Amino acid sequence: MTTMAWSASGSGEADSRMAQGWQQVRNARRVVIKIGSNLLTAGGAGLRQDWVNARAAEVMALLRGEKQVIIVSSGAVAAGAPLLRLQRPPASLREKQAAAAAGQPLVMRCYEEAFAAHGVAVGQVLITRADVENRRRYLNARETLLTLASLGLVPVVNENDTVMVDEIQFGDNDTLSANVADLVGADLLILLSDVDGFFDADPRRDPQAKPLPLVERVTPALEKLAGGVGSSVGRGGMATKLKAAKMAARRGCQTVLTNGFRPDPVAEVFTHPVGTLFLADGNPLSAHKAWIANARWSKGEILVDAGAARALQGGGSLLAKGIVGVRGSFARGDAVLCVDPNGQAVAKGSVNYPDGEVALIRGRHSSDFESILGFAGDPEVIHRDNLVLLL
Repeated sequence: MTTMAWSASGSGEADSRMAQGWQQVRNARRVVIKIGSNLLTAGGAGLRQDWVNARAAEVMALLRGEKQVIIVSSGAVAAGAPLLRLQRPPASLREKQAAAAAGQPLVMRCYEEAFAAHGVAVGQVLITRADVENRRRYLNARETLLTLASLGLVPVVNENDTVMVDEIQFGDNDTLSANVADLVGADLLILLSDVDGFFDADPRRDPQAKPLPLVERVTPALEKLAGGVGSSVGRGGMATKLKAAKMAARRGCQTVLTNGFRPDPVAEVFTHPVGTLFLADGNPLSAHKAWIANARWSKGEILVDAGAARALQGGGSLLAKGIVGVRGSFARGDAVLCVDPNGQAVAKGSVNYPDGEVALIRGRHSSDFESILGFAGDPEVIHRDNLVLLL
């Protein structure tokens, strides 16, 4: 499958894919909407209650259409920063945590007032990376979000920035929104940003940059086009939006990236093509494999030879015979990346042996494991049922 701009191709086949994709968008029953800091705070100038009120009215129209909506909202750090009286943006981790603690009540009050005008309550859900990394907590978070939505409340999700540490944070709410879409089995992820969509170059620097209305698959070539952080108040950028779309696609979820400064940006997603539509994968991952791919933190890397890389891409398990090296420290059951001779991560999976034992058995047949390790163990280093292809 190729990646193209539908308007540039002019083919009937591309026309059909675009039409089918937008029909699936309109039919979506469970929707996750991510709202960026720059939209919520107008570049750090304070919370925009009128803007949130207008988005609440759009969400209410979706609820009346029997859709469920979960909001992933940035803005806590930006909203709380002025209360710290630093005369500059928070810089250290502790300052950002303090700003988040001060700003989170302000953000929630903003949403509470917006939805209270329609007789609907909101429910705050703070999630950390550890909550989605741990399978039990992952399922608990899922049940909480789905219960809130089923009872007619609007869940408002944010990362629990007050307890975050750099090593294990999501890092941006684009990634968090994709994890939430995965958690609840969403049909559609809407990324409201301050850009009109994904372009073939940075439109802020290249006046000839062209928008891509349709992205069928997020490829390495597209990822190279993505730039860095997009605003002074948010942590995300185009790279994180591509990552989020790729994560959502694995689970069978469509993604629309559109400009939240447009009039009625949510409503128009359901009426006509706008921004960039990222198609869902035709063969989405199971819930378990999606959890491995999207939620689990990679603790290390296993270097494989070309033959093993081909076997993985063909749907096989990872055997010790094809392993040439180990990087990092990991335990049995941790998620690790499988890296080919070109340095490309081709797969990710839950490993059956800790790093020290993998180093001992690399290049060997499973029949040798008992003499090397003192026990027979699993014949596969990573079984195919616990392994996900990343390319």
